[in-house]
Amino acid sequence: MFKIPESELILDKRGAIYHLGVRPEEMAKIIIVVGDPDRVKKVTKHFDRIETTCQHREFITHTGYLGNKRISVISTGIGPDNIDIALNEIDALANIDFETRTIKPAFVPLHILRFGTSGSLQADIPVDELVAGTHGLGFDNVMHYYAIENNEAEKKMMEDFKVHTGLQKGNVVPYIFSGSTKLLSIFGNAYHNGITVACPGFYGPQGRILRLPLAYPGLIEKLTSFKTGDHRISNFEMESSAIYGLGRALGHECLSLNVVVANRVSQKFSKDGDAAVEKLIKTSLEKIADSNL
Repeated sequence: MFKIPESELILDKRGAIYHLGVRPEEMAKIIIVVGDPDRVKKVTKHFDRIETTCQHREFITHTGYLGNKRISVISTGIGPDNIDIALNEIDALANIDFETRTIKPAFVPLHILRFGTSGSLQADIPVDELVAGTHGLGFDNVMHYYAIENNEAEKKMMEDFKVHTGLQKGNVVPYIFSGSTKLLSIFGNAYHNGITVACPGFYGPQGRILRLPLAYPGLIEKLTSFKTGDHRISNFEMESSAIYGLGRALGHECLSLNVVVANRVSQKFSKDGDAAVEKLIKTSLEKIADSNL
């Protein structure tokens, strides 16, 4: 059986995986990922009890209980590159035997939920509203490094998207993966549904102009007007595409839940971002508590 080398699976002195600083027994099978390290305690303050806490760099992990559900909350920092680290290490904690450095014979599926902030790309999804991403559409390049195929529906959506936006040629090579229909069924009724676009930056990649001109002027308007079948783009942020892509490749159930703090169509920003995030956390935890996860 193939043994994973020390240079590929890096463990610290206490046997925790390198970036997250977590040992396998310290992680649950229901996982909430958040970008902001300070958001971890904003989530776990609602737990009935906290079992373990770990921190390494921007990666903070709390594992505890919401009722009888054991849940880990992990901060990833900002961006799809951090998601590549977090998702691979989360999977390794569940599916690699750290003692033998071999893949476990029985696959352990995980439920991974993102609690994030985002910008709305539709006038009818105002600030402070909640969005569940049916798909993650990436402007980043993380999934281009992995051997994974789209299904036929995703291929059709991406072809329609490239034609609509003009991105079938140029330096941006978008990709798309669907989220978990199982998880979407738990949250869908309380949240707006739509495609969540993930960008590899906050300014130019999201069409913001400060002092630098844009290479793709008008792209935001094309995102807003895009439709394929019953789907449209609802919002964008910086992590969901890599979560959905890696989740699909690794065999886990993933869903991105975001609160809208900016509406790019009406050009409005939330008057109380902390209250908006708290709404997302409380609503989503209530859904998890009432679910059969």
